[in-house]
Amino acid sequence: MTDDKDDAHRPQISGYGLGSVDTVLSVDDVARAAGDLGRDTPSATDLEALIHGEPLVRLDGLVAGYGHMEILHAVDLRIGAGQSLCLIGPNGAGKSTILHAIYGFCRIFDGRIHIRDEDVTRMSPSQKLRRSGVAYILQDNSVFPDMTVEENLLMGGFLLDRPAQAKAAAERVFDRYDRLAQRRRQRAGVLSGGERRLLEISRALIMEPDVLLVDEPSIGLEPRFIDMVFEILHDLQHIEGKTIIMVEQNAKKGLEFADIGYVLVSGRVAMADTGVHLLEDPEVGRLFLGG
Repeated sequence: MTDDKDDAHRPQISGYGLGSVDTVLSVDDVARAAGDLGRDTPSATDLEALIHGEPLVRLDGLVAGYGHMEILHAVDLRIGAGQSLCLIGPNGAGKSTILHAIYGFCRIFDGRIHIRDEDVTRMSPSQKLRRSGVAYILQDNSVFPDMTVEENLLMGGFLLDRPAQAKAAAERVFDRYDRLAQRRRQRAGVLSGGERRLLEISRALIMEPDVLLVDEPSIGLEPRFIDMVFEILHDLQHIEGKTIIMVEQNAKKGLEFADIGYVLVSGRVAMADTGVHLLEDPEVGRLFLGG
C-alpha cells in the first residue's frame, strides 16, 4: 500500500490515457519526443509520391495562424482526387489550423493553396464551397437543435440559386440514410450524438462538394457511433469519390481509415507516409497509438 503523503508529493501528470500504466506518457513528454520525429522533414517530392496522379489539393509553403500569431510554418500538403488524408500529432501542433487555412477561417501570412490548378488562397469560405467544391464539417456540435432535421439539411444549401435545388438534395440524403428520413420532421435536438454527426456530414453534402474537411469526426461519440461515422466516410470516399482531409484525435482509427497520414509537430509536417506504414512505425505507435 502506498503512503498518502507520498502520493501527495508526486507530480501530477496529464496524459493521453492510452496504453498500459507502463507506457503512459504525459502530454509534454509526447510533444518533446514528437519533436525528434521531424529531423528529416518530408519534401514536396516525398508527399507527391503518396498520391495518385495530380494533386487535387496542394499547399505550398503555407504560413498561417490567427491575428499576429503564426501557427503553421511553411507547410506543404498533397492529396489526390478520391484519396483520404489524416492529420495526427500532439495537442497544439496545428492540425485543425490546416483545415481552417484551407477553408479560409484563419490568416494566411505566406504560401499558396491550390484546388485543382486554381489558386484559392485568398478566397472566402463561401467562394471555396461554391466554386471549388470544398466543404467543412466542424468539430463542435453545429446542428440547430430547435430546427427540424429537414430544416437543418436545407440550411446546407444556402448558397444554391433556387430553394428547389436544396430540397432535391435533401431528398437524396433521406433516400440514402433512412435513420435521418425517419426523423425528418423531428427537432434535431432529440437526435443521438451519432445521428447529429450524420446530420452534420449530410448537411455538408447538400452542395455536392468534391473535398470534405472533417474535424474530429469521432469526438464525443460512443464506440458504436464512431464505427458508423467512419463507415459513412468510407462510403463517401470509395463509392462517391470524395476527397477527405481529416483531423482525428483517435490516431489509430484515423490512420486505419486514411490512405495517407501526416504527423504534425509544432506547426510543421514531421512525418508523412501511408496510413498503414505509420500504424506500423514503432515511434508513432509509442507516442500516439498507446504503445
